[in-house]
Amino acid sequence: MLKDILHTPCAQVLLPSLVALTSVFWIYFKILRIAKEKNLVDNPDARKLQTEPVPVMGGIAVFFGVVSAVLVGCILTDCMPLLPVLMAMVVLLYMGAMDDLVGFSQLSRVLAEVLVLVGMIYASGKCVDSLHGLWGLETFSWWIAVPLTVFAGVGIINAINMIDGVNGLSSGLCMTCAGLFGGVFLGRGDVPNAMLAFAMCASLLPFFLHNVYGKRSRMFIGDAGTMMMGVLMSWCIICLLSGDASRYDGGEGTIALALAILSVPVFDTLRVMTQRMVHGISPFKADKTHLHHAFIAVGISHSVTALSEIAIDVVIVLIWFASYRLGASQEEQLYVVAGAAVLLVWGTYAVLWLGQKDNGIGRMLKRFAPRTHLGHTKSWLRFEKWLDAPENKVQGLSEDSNKDKFVNE
Repeated sequence: MLKDILHTPCAQVLLPSLVALTSVFWIYFKILRIAKEKNLVDNPDARKLQTEPVPVMGGIAVFFGVVSAVLVGCILTDCMPLLPVLMAMVVLLYMGAMDDLVGFSQLSRVLAEVLVLVGMIYASGKCVDSLHGLWGLETFSWWIAVPLTVFAGVGIINAINMIDGVNGLSSGLCMTCAGLFGGVFLGRGDVPNAMLAFAMCASLLPFFLHNVYGKRSRMFIGDAGTMMMGVLMSWCIICLLSGDASRYDGGEGTIALALAILSVPVFDTLRVMTQRMVHGISPFKADKTHLHHAFIAVGISHSVTALSEIAIDVVIVLIWFASYRLGASQEEQLYVVAGAAVLLVWGTYAVLWLGQKDNGIGRMLKRFAPRTHLGHTKSWLRFEKWLDAPENKVQGLSEDSNKDKFVNE
């Protein structure tokens, strides 16, 4: 009886996710303390929004949760199809961690991403090699498919990396995207990929809570985390859009759905890169022109900024779902998603940009912005105290030790 229950798709997804959740909660403070002791921190500068150094090893904690979940999942189902993406995550986690600590040039990063994506494609035998009937196009040659997949993958990895500028934004948005991808895979009966996606979602939850609500326990996910999440998002796209994926539902609406799920990072990055190139600047040169920078510029809090962008992403997915249920063609679904993303992602940026000026929108936002700073409420402070309790205890012991040492001297 128990054996039958453990081999159901729900159990094969739920149990690894619970393992991921508890694993990250368990290891989080251990990694945080190592990062603080070894001074593995992200220092503030003119471009960054933090005002003090913040530990930057959160990606390692998230990866620990994902690997623990997959290890348990291997007992319940065949996880061999996940080996290529797990290896790709390992390589980019290592590259990202080195970038966090010593720094790499943008060219080196892009080259590493290209090589990892090519290896993942050929190891798995999967790539975006079909448009599933969109504009009348079906499966096409790998001479076209591989460069297309690598180009899309590099774009996704860098889009995820570029939105990592506000507490909880990259983790919260990737948690949402992973949950949505996991739901799609589970609905298709693709249990291994569903397990991996939900494991990522569960692994990000503790990190998201500490990053948004914590104070002493806050830790950035770093390039190690964003590159790892980016390659997982790329893998999800490949599995949804590969030619053999059409056996699940004919691929109807899949392209529009994939774009909807990643609409916020993709469309925000497209706008930012285009804007930079128009001004003769490298598209990879960091600045403060992302959507989250516009939120912060008008005084919106970090937490509400993150939740707003997550809400925009979810709304676009719901708009896609409505068009799908109403019987729109694949082309119509794609146009609807693109239009919704332009309206909600670019439109929100335009409103916030106007709000930085002395006009009606600016005055309205100036009155509204202080209400978004929720950190002073009693419930928030209680939750913050609970999250920070292990670190506060260690900090308190450390302070007491130093005090005793000073008195003895």
